[in-house]
Amino acid sequence: MKSGHGNNFDSLAKGIGKFHLQNETVLIPEMNRIAAHLLAATFRSFGNNAMVLPTYNGLDLGKKYTSGKECFPCQITLGDILLFLRSEQEKLGAAFDPQNYLYFLPESDGPCRFGMYNKYQRMVLDSFAGFDKVKIVSITATDGYSLEGVIEKDRMLAFKKASYIAVVVADIMERLLWRIRPYERQEGIADDFIERSMQKMASFFEAHGAANDFDRILDKLEEITNHGKALMDHTIPVKPLIGIVGEIFLRMHVHSNQELIRVLERHGAEVVNSSLAEWVNYVTYGRLRENKLNFRLNLQQLNFGGLKNYFHKIFSFGGDLFYQQMRQKQFYNRATRRIDLEQDHKVSHLERLLKKEDIFTFDVTTETCLSIAAILQFVNEGYNGVVNVYPFTCMPGMTTSAIVKPVMNRMRIPYLDTPYDGSFQPGRETAIRTFMHQATQHLQRYGRKGGLQKKAA
Repeated sequence: MKSGHGNNFDSLAKGIGKFHLQNETVLIPEMNRIAAHLLAATFRSFGNNAMVLPTYNGLDLGKKYTSGKECFPCQITLGDILLFLRSEQEKLGAAFDPQNYLYFLPESDGPCRFGMYNKYQRMVLDSFAGFDKVKIVSITATDGYSLEGVIEKDRMLAFKKASYIAVVVADIMERLLWRIRPYERQEGIADDFIERSMQKMASFFEAHGAANDFDRILDKLEEITNHGKALMDHTIPVKPLIGIVGEIFLRMHVHSNQELIRVLERHGAEVVNSSLAEWVNYVTYGRLRENKLNFRLNLQQLNFGGLKNYFHKIFSFGGDLFYQQMRQKQFYNRATRRIDLEQDHKVSHLERLLKKEDIFTFDVTTETCLSIAAILQFVNEGYNGVVNVYPFTCMPGMTTSAIVKPVMNRMRIPYLDTPYDGSFQPGRETAIRTFMHQATQHLQRYGRKGGLQKKAA
């Protein structure tokens, strides 16, 4: 390790930012496996070499160079990038050039440690000889994950559209997996089918993403969902429907949540996880909401310069949100022609739910807004239980738990908190078995009112 350079805070300005993607290899951390591979394919479609980082094998490294006070996903992603760069250094020897790599690590604002990941990881990378030359490409929720400065201006809109569609398609393919697997005709065929389908879909994004030829991708998605339905055994009785909310990385990263969905399925559940597109829509909705508030404030102050600025932003973010929701609905409608999959939550509806219950507010921001509102929506849709996933000591996760537990008890809805920090809690299996017993009883008493129904073949 080098000494001293890691304390040079100038590197935070020079080594993190919106660097233009040119000839370097873009390294994408794996949070959601399908989404990461489809996004990498989208990057390649626009002529940028991109690959998904192998994940979780470097956790010991991540923990070695953190104090334990950091958010668990920070330890995972840090370990992933350190292990990869070390492996490349050993494999290539003198030919290894750290300037050939761009580490893609977005951030968010608000009271969450996620906004500091790239800063801290920049300092750790700087402490290794050569790794200070690896730049961190960061887009931020502050401006709605704008790609300005990362992609050529004349291709920026096309890339933004294609990357959003990649996220939506990944969500649908994940929901297809969770729909099939509890009722699969033969053990293992759902996982194998989705893995092969992901590779095929990645090829479609690489071939057609840059042209925004989404009709071809729609056709392929419908073909995949049709084939997926044929893998289901419709004689298997309907199972308790469980919704998952929580911190976005942990609820989607199967290694860090210790295969939670698969464990729930093993104990008799059918599971629906909150989507990645929901977070993207929430970010856009939040920027729209924020600028509407600023517009009203400037109107009260008769600040006409500010009014013009915020009106432009309202128009921009409003157009983005309209496009995202329109495309999302289009893709879900095509995917559900032959098989019933859970539609995604509309963010404005989630905010109305919170206002109606008067137990939280979007003014606070963070994932707590989505988690609490999604739990209420799951209850309204007749789910038989809800699981809240979050990193150990995560403020938004613990806030969700504190607010929701009394509500769930009052409504008699099974509820489970599952915090993670990489350790295996001795009571985890017992807690999940108890939760699933309660969810099964809920199904027997109340059925699945308004939720997914397992249609006859």
